[in-house]
Amino acid sequence: MIVLIAVHLLIGLFVLQHYGMHWVIFMFAPIMIVWLLSIAILGVYNVLQWNQRMYQALSPYYIYKFFRGTGIDGWISLGAILLCSTGTEVMFSDLGQYSASSMRVAFSFVVYPCLVLQYMGQAAFLSKNFSFSPSSFHSSIPEVSGSDPGMDVEEIIFLSSSCVRIPKGGWVPLVLSSVFLFIMYIWQYGSRLKYLYDLHNKIPMKWILTLGSDLGIVRVPGIGLIYTELASGIPASFSHFLTNLPAFYQVVIFICVKTVPVPYVPEKERYLICRLGPKPYRMYRCIVRYGYKDLRGKESHNHFENNLVMTIAEFIQLEAEGSRSQDGSMDGRRAVVSTSETYGRRLMMSEYEADGTTSSLTVSSSRSAALWRLQAMYEQEFPQLRNRRKIHLKLMDNGCKDSAVREEVMRLLEAQHAGTAYVIGHSHIKAKANAPFIKWFLINVLHSFLRKNCRSPAVILSIPRISLIKVGTNYYL
Repeated sequence: MIVLIAVHLLIGLFVLQHYGMHWVIFMFAPIMIVWLLSIAILGVYNVLQWNQRMYQALSPYYIYKFFRGTGIDGWISLGAILLCSTGTEVMFSDLGQYSASSMRVAFSFVVYPCLVLQYMGQAAFLSKNFSFSPSSFHSSIPEVSGSDPGMDVEEIIFLSSSCVRIPKGGWVPLVLSSVFLFIMYIWQYGSRLKYLYDLHNKIPMKWILTLGSDLGIVRVPGIGLIYTELASGIPASFSHFLTNLPAFYQVVIFICVKTVPVPYVPEKERYLICRLGPKPYRMYRCIVRYGYKDLRGKESHNHFENNLVMTIAEFIQLEAEGSRSQDGSMDGRRAVVSTSETYGRRLMMSEYEADGTTSSLTVSSSRSAALWRLQAMYEQEFPQLRNRRKIHLKLMDNGCKDSAVREEVMRLLEAQHAGTAYVIGHSHIKAKANAPFIKWFLINVLHSFLRKNCRSPAVILSIPRISLIKVGTNYYL
């Protein structure tokens, strides 16, 4: 009967996982609560029935008494407790569905007390019935070790006792964990070197100011989104782009995607905007914040572009209101704001089909006929894009009273309607010729292999290929 119940529970678990973890939580949370309360009640019953003094085992003194009485055999027996790691791995694998506070409350006030009561009941039963102890699990007295206040001493004892079992099969998880740890270290090592190189070689703002409002290049209609990991400064890939192709879009936005230590970030509080340089430069920086449970690729690029433009338009209006309340102009100042309260009040959205237009604002597109044919081929390759609905933004009549602000917002909307390009630095790190062999092997071989077999940032961010520009550079470290 027990086997049949377990089989049905496992079948139900795997069936529900196909429809999402929220169904598993909804169905199995009551089962887990009933199970924990049942073993806790059973433990209290065994303590009252067999040995009412078992509560004294909560004192750390008895672990010392245990080692003094058992000697090296008691120390070796602690290694059997590590066998529970296979069960705890399953229990911890889906804890990402919960918040940190809920896990602390559940483990502190439900799981841990129930387990302690159950183990105390087992020990009370075994204290009067030694013949019913079939394994060393009960003799290891896990309820005492769980109450040790010195976590460092406890870990050393368990680690040293488990080392005895390495030749008997314990080397397998050690080898696997070492391999995964080595892979993570290589990826973190290469990514950190790349970030530090970008940080130390970023372009100062003074260099941009010396180029003038046109940046010394031809400014074409459209918006250029430059993705970078730097939250300040100008990435070196931008100067590399201007050096090899002295033309860029009339609106430049540096995008920095960051993950913050909260589960979710509300969409209206996701974008932090600041201006780079004076207003004629039309350069902005946007820090896009995601929580560790947010799905970055779930929103379409049209949705992201519209939210970004609406946020920048709101920032322009708020910046003008702030400059009027102060003495002097705010041109060139860094003013980061969150548009959480006044989000999207001054812009109006209009929908249209992909094969038709309803926007009242007529803008000449910067795309050539060849580029339009390439887009048609791209939509033919992905038929779901043909019937999609697009959204255009236009300024409301009473949106901006200031003529300068209204003109700047209109230029921003014109640039969006002309087209948006996504510029991503396709940089590779290479070890120098005189670098040590270990560094050369880690960077040029192992890290290069991992980079080639991982998803590119364009795929993670759902950037359309028709609008993607990659700036390739090699970093020699």
